[in-house]
Amino acid sequence: MENSWHIQRRTFLRGLGTAIALPVLDQMLPAKALAAGGGKAFPKRMAFLYIPNGANMGDWTPKTVGSTFQLPNILQPLQPYQSDLTVLTGLTHDKARANGDGAGDHARANASFLTGCQARKTSGADIKIGVSADQIAANKVGAETRFPSLELSSDGQRLSGNCDSGYSCAYQFNLAWKSENTPAPPESNPRAVFDRLFGNQKKVEMTASRVQRDRYQKSILDFVLEDANDLRAKLGYTDKRKLDEYMTAIREVEQRMEAAASSPVDLPPGYVMPIGKPNDNEAHIRLMMDMLALAFQTDSTRVITYLLAHDGSNRSYPLLGIKEGHHELSHHGNNEEKKQKIGKINRFHTAQLAYLLGKLKAVKEGDGTLLDNCMIVYGGGISDGNRHNHNDLPVLLLGKGGGTLKAGRHIRYPDNTPMTNLYLAMLDRMGAPAERVGDSTGRLQGLA
Repeated sequence: MENSWHIQRRTFLRGLGTAIALPVLDQMLPAKALAAGGGKAFPKRMAFLYIPNGANMGDWTPKTVGSTFQLPNILQPLQPYQSDLTVLTGLTHDKARANGDGAGDHARANASFLTGCQARKTSGADIKIGVSADQIAANKVGAETRFPSLELSSDGQRLSGNCDSGYSCAYQFNLAWKSENTPAPPESNPRAVFDRLFGNQKKVEMTASRVQRDRYQKSILDFVLEDANDLRAKLGYTDKRKLDEYMTAIREVEQRMEAAASSPVDLPPGYVMPIGKPNDNEAHIRLMMDMLALAFQTDSTRVITYLLAHDGSNRSYPLLGIKEGHHELSHHGNNEEKKQKIGKINRFHTAQLAYLLGKLKAVKEGDGTLLDNCMIVYGGGISDGNRHNHNDLPVLLLGKGGGTLKAGRHIRYPDNTPMTNLYLAMLDRMGAPAERVGDSTGRLQGLA
């Protein structure tokens, strides 16, 4: 009975201004796949999460290689997920180096991270870099989902202006590049991402839905209750539980956004805080992590980038007792106190990553979890912020790529191994093979 009625994967719960994609249910899978455990029937997803200004590498890099390594201080929040992560040491972004272009390491670090290309040094409209790995994947597999890709940020959008030593702000505030001169601007407002994921993209209806929700304190789920109840009556036990857990998760995110919107915040005259974008950095990041997890869970997209902060960011972290700006501290001059503060910021970011992994691991897919079917790159384009070096980068690979990755290891590659070799290997696993990504020299070996 459980799988006697087949559901199309692109089924939505619909209501006024609302189109809620369903999580991957057993009744969406062919009977043969279920009989085999369902593992191969679930799609693979890839995400790229960027952290700025390098890391305190002494507290990042495990002292031993292989599967028996100990997580150092910065990576300790990931202890519950050690069997799901791979630490990759020795990877390099050569095109983040000056290569004759002088200062501007932060702009180049951001710009080359997913492209592996040298950014044209300009603060004008003649920007030029290259197509990013995420967009190569989106061009191949994006037609299978509602959105080819999803771009997220904890910063705002900037597409012009001079941000770093003669480099356009476009290089620092965008990870994804659709073409060599066209970035895919990220969204930083969780409310906007939520409405994009669960709205029906009909502006008049979405506006009417928003007005009713705000006026009568309704949930977005109130508009799809009839559809949801009809569907629930046709589901087996396991799928009913999945649907209930999913609806609960949506409501919890909605409630947290409502609470964040009512939080007091001091702004200069003439400015208002966008609804749903918290003043608190941790709350903001976690809402964006929720959006990432929900987008993957509903198979709304299989390709996501998330800029936790642009390289060169000088955000302070009062929550951690750190008043100085992040970029300012990264020029530590080997001052041990400053390096410890950098380590605290690095650990704060890995704690947010752990939050995401917990969300993904809690979603069951066949005999495994959503995290098992993911490939998530977490890291940055600068190693030591004081030296501005772009070799031996801080890089983690999370998830098991649908069984194609052997996790729970620390792998050390020869220094100056192109980071883009990792992307080639990931694209193969996504079913989106490419001959080359930027300065790649071949597929990164040793991952399986």
